[in-house]
Amino acid sequence: MKRWVFIIPIAGFAVLAFFLFNSLWHPETGPVPSALIDKPAPRLTLPALDAGSAAFTPADLAAGHVSVVNVFASWCAPCRTETAQLDLLSKLPGVALYGLTQKDKPDATRAFLNEVGNPFARIARDDDGRASIEWGVYGVPETYVVDAKGIIRLKYVGPLTDAVLAQQVIPAIKAAQQN
Repeated sequence: MKRWVFIIPIAGFAVLAFFLFNSLWHPETGPVPSALIDKPAPRLTLPALDAGSAAFTPADLAAGHVSVVNVFASWCAPCRTETAQLDLLSKLPGVALYGLTQKDKPDATRAFLNEVGNPFARIARDDDGRASIEWGVYGVPETYVVDAKGIIRLKYVGPLTDAVLAQQVIPAIKAAQQN
């Protein structure tokens, strides 16, 4: 009987540890409910990454074309894995791909883009993370689909994959193009 007094806490700890470690290795990603879905994108004017690129503005997001905004950073390991998917998005007709760097140094961001490629038409900086709060960003990478009128239609948390593009992002872009 006294053995159970010692075994129960150890078993409880093991079960708790299993669930915590399982969530670390299999994080939930995907479309995230957001208060901004079907609402206008934040009307923020942010600085450009550097002299080599222009920043996107609120007017760009409502300029009559679908925009895809990707929040990324040079220090983000998953951001490196989505470069092929971002390149594909940058080549879609009628779609503008914009980047938003989160809490990153311009030199580090430029070195990152020189290494992995720069698919973005425009890149804005969010040096202190306040713009990310306005956008409802949980962490990087995150991707938003914004329709031609500047209304957010999709928020995807996590790195883009071919499956995510095919099942979620491209359908959201097509739906946004029809609005």
